[in-house]
Amino acid sequence: MDTKLKSDIAESAVITALLKRGFKVLKPVGDRLPYDLAVEVNGKLLKIQVKSAWYYNGNYTVDTRRTKTNRRRMLRSRYAEKDFDFAVLYIDRLNTYYVMPVSEFSAYKSGISLVETEKRQRKPKSAMYKERWDLLSKVGCSAGNG
Repeated sequence: MDTKLKSDIAESAVITALLKRGFKVLKPVGDRLPYDLAVEVNGKLLKIQVKSAWYYNGNYTVDTRRTKTNRRRMLRSRYAEKDFDFAVLYIDRLNTYYVMPVSEFSAYKSGISLVETEKRQRKPKSAMYKERWDLLSKVGCSAGNG
């Protein structure tokens, strides 16, 4: 499966998950923006970047860099914190989501490991963002009240 199809599947899954949780979802036209979706929470738009995880070396991994294909070259660069508000990391095989603020997401240099085994002694920092859809509402509420 090519990466564009994987990203389309991940975006569709995230949209469905957001709608099931009562969020109002907006989808930009084209793929020129640094985010994939937006949700409206208490009158505020939150920009969301969707990332699809792949299985590698016993862990699921997500690349934290943006990738552009320019003719025959693949160009990678880091996201800026103003590019989006949250990253939603999706594991297709497990139908699992990680909802991570951009400040945490951008702190990783190139990749995030999502460990889904319970046998590990110490959980990685990413574990605290597993299924944390409530973070979207908290940001929307605090922005609406401040």
